[in-house]
Amino acid sequence: MATSDGSVQLSVSSIHEFATSILKAAGVSSEHSKVIADALVLADLRGVDTHGINRIPAYLTRVKAGVLNPAPNLEFVSKTPVMAQLDAQNTFGFLAANLAVEKAAEMASVFGVGIVGVKSSGHFGMAATYLLKAIDKGLGAMVFTNASRSMPAWGSKEPLLGTSPFAVGLPGRNGDHWTLDMSPSVVARGKIRKALRRGEKIPEGWALDAEGNSTTDPEAAMGGVVLPIGGPKGSGLAMMMDVFGGLLTGASFAGNVNDAYKVLDRPQGVGHWIFVFKPDAFLDSMDEYYDRMEIELKTVRDSAKAAGVDRIYTSGEIEILREKDLRSKGVSFTASEVEVLNKTAEEWGCSTRL
Repeated sequence: MATSDGSVQLSVSSIHEFATSILKAAGVSSEHSKVIADALVLADLRGVDTHGINRIPAYLTRVKAGVLNPAPNLEFVSKTPVMAQLDAQNTFGFLAANLAVEKAAEMASVFGVGIVGVKSSGHFGMAATYLLKAIDKGLGAMVFTNASRSMPAWGSKEPLLGTSPFAVGLPGRNGDHWTLDMSPSVVARGKIRKALRRGEKIPEGWALDAEGNSTTDPEAAMGGVVLPIGGPKGSGLAMMMDVFGGLLTGASFAGNVNDAYKVLDRPQGVGHWIFVFKPDAFLDSMDEYYDRMEIELKTVRDSAKAAGVDRIYTSGEIEILREKDLRSKGVSFTASEVEVLNKTAEEWGCSTRL
């Protein structure tokens, strides 16, 4: 349904059906297509549309190039009773990370903690996806991944570090969960790519061009670097993501993760580090844990408001509210985005259209 501003409002069921259908047309199994579609649609619902279904054309370009494996046979190698490794065989990061959370949760249910290192993977979308998978089991999680060069080490103009998110989450009573999913950059690179796709400018302070100058041109920004939050602090967080996601897992690291959009002759080599744990391990019960979490959330939300502030939100709360709202209303896309997605479906012989 077209809206007054020219955008297209699509139901959740229609975008999910589109995503699963086109993925199956590209050789992904029905089961795996649903896992990927679930993650992409969840990102759109939570307002992280840089990691939603608009990513599908880029993923399928890599499938066509033979550098993204649509049909992996994934198996874990146990390293210790609470640690396992997964070779993702250059498949979709969604599939590898989904399995990694399941395996880590299985270990955590027995030993209190479970850690999985994933190597040879691809982009896994919105990091909160995997936090929520653990949270749905009553578990907490920390999820790290690394990424291709897009951000400089503090003081440099060379793109070296990725903008991979720092992600941690804990369950709350009655779905009132706490999740922190944040990029170490001022803005996720996907938002610059989105601005470029829509023909929009970007704000000052988001990025530098290739010469190290501030720019509002998304095309120039894509040829340059995005900037870290808090200067050296953001740079340090980005390096931490690379150390945990890449160095420790056996994946590519130190600037050697390949750009999914620019390098079409080699796999990405992304790594993920998934840590799942029992949130009540040091307490007497889950009820006690939930009581304490309620106090934490309420204390923050009820703290004194600064001038002009109507409401204080805890991390992840806005995303929860947005998801509830959009599940009934549907998700908005530009007409050009819908056109690109439908053209991609046609190219892959998929009859489903948006």
